Amino acid sequence: MTPIRTERLILRNWEERDRALFHRINSDERVMEFFPFRRDRATADAMMDEFRSWIAEDGYGFAAAEIAATGECIGFVGLLETDHVPSLPAGTIEIGWRLAPEYWGKGYVTEAAEAWLAYGFDTLGVNEIVSFAVADNHRSTAVMKRLGMSADPASDFDHPDIPDSHPALKRHVLYRLSAEDWRARKKAAG
Repeated sequence: MTPIRTERLILRNWEERDRALFHRINSDERVMEFFPFRRDRATADAMMDEFRSWIAEDGYGFAAAEIAATGECIGFVGLLETDHVPSLPAGTIEIGWRLAPEYWGKGYVTEAAEAWLAYGFDTLGVNEIVSFAVADNHRSTAVMKRLGMSADPASDFDHPDIPDSHPALKRHVLYRLSAEDWRARKKAAG
């Protein structure tokens, strides 16, 4: 993938130097609050390798987010084809993110996500991008709203990969953003 630069970030493929951070964000109790599992180092390494491979093949994915001024990797933000939502057609593009807690509340996810929305709509030419989260994950749904995404309660779903042992994590809310609405929002912003 060609790295994407924003005002403060570089969005790029994963590098060997990112392994410790990738493991940390996938095992941290606060970051993984709305997930039923924590990844050990071997599982996190395998997942990072999978992400890196997808990005190399497709040119996009859940990519590393790096602070441009320091070179410090802070987590990931990106686009990915999703097959998790039973009501959506195959090939639907989702936008997602996960940052280390010390970088929360600084606008990094919104900044990176705006760049990924532009990539999805302008470069990939998709008609819609979705996002979803556990219903109680208000931090993520707040980002979705800031991005101009709209809730679609009729498409909320029980995530098929969440085991019955974690009923509070099963229900997911779905947000949508059409290319048309995104372009109208950009035009209105001037």
